[in-house]
Amino acid sequence: MSGPAARPFVPASRQGDVVTLRLDHPETLNRLASEAQFLELAGQIRSVAADTSVRALVITGQGAAFCAGGDIRNMAAREGFSAGTAADIEERYRRSVHQVPRALSEIDIPTIAAVNGPAYGAGCDLACFCDIRLAARNASFSFSFVQLGIVPGDGGAWMLPRLIGRSNAMEMAFTADPVDAETALRIGLVSQVVDGSQLLDRAHAIANRIAQHPARAVRMTKRLLRDAEYTTLAKHLDLAAAFQAIAHLTPEHLTAVEAVLARLQARGLPAARAEGAD
Repeated sequence: MSGPAARPFVPASRQGDVVTLRLDHPETLNRLASEAQFLELAGQIRSVAADTSVRALVITGQGAAFCAGGDIRNMAAREGFSAGTAADIEERYRRSVHQVPRALSEIDIPTIAAVNGPAYGAGCDLACFCDIRLAARNASFSFSFVQLGIVPGDGGAWMLPRLIGRSNAMEMAFTADPVDAETALRIGLVSQVVDGSQLLDRAHAIANRIAQHPARAVRMTKRLLRDAEYTTLAKHLDLAAAFQAIAHLTPEHLTAVEAVLARLQARGLPAARAEGAD
C-alpha cells in the first residue's frame, strides 16, 4: 500500500513528561476522512491517558493546517462517512467519530491544542475539546457544517457555547464564517496568539510548567474544573472537600510545601507568607 493511508496519521513523540500528537497528513490538510483516522487519534489519546507518567498532552498539525475537517469529495460521492443508509451513518459516527470527543473528555491530564493553521469542522471541534488552545497568527476556526448542509455531529455544538458563550457560538454555527486568530482570542476561543514559529515552543513551555506540579493534584484540579461546569455548587463543594482530603495526605503535597518554605527562607521571607507563594 502507498500514499497517506500507508503511514500513521497521528504519530506520537515524547519529551520528558509531555507527549505531543501531531496530525501528519499535510498533503490532505490533515483531514479526518476515515473511521481509521478517528480511531487512531482516539486510541493515541487513550494510550496517553493510560500512562500515569505523562503529565500533559499537546495536539498539533503538520504543515499548513491544524485539521481541515472532513473529506468533501467523499460526501459528494456518498462514500466514507456518507455511505449507506441513515442508520449506517449514525452507527459509523457512534463507533468512530464520537470516540475522539469521548477520549478527550475522559483524559485526566491537561491537554493543549497548538493550532498551527485552519481548524475547520471536525478540526475546530478537536481543538475545542482540548483544555487550552493556543493559536498561530495565521490560524483560523470555522464551524462550517451548515455550509455543507450537515450538522455538527461530533460534539462541537455541546462544547462551543461552553467556551465562547451562546451568542458567539450561534453566530459561528449559523454563518459558518471563519474566525481569525485575533477574533478567536477576543471571544475566548483561544487563550494566546503567537507567531507560528513559536507556537510549539510556547505550547511545550506551558505543558512543562504544568508538569512541574504534583501530578495527582493537577489531575484532580482538572476534574474539579470540568465537573464545575455541569453540577451544582453543593455537589462541587462536596467533591472539592473529598479531593482536598486526599491531596493533603499525599507525599507530593508535603514535598511541595517543604519546597515553598525553602524558597521563602532563601529569600529571607517569613514562613507565614507561604500560602499562595509560587
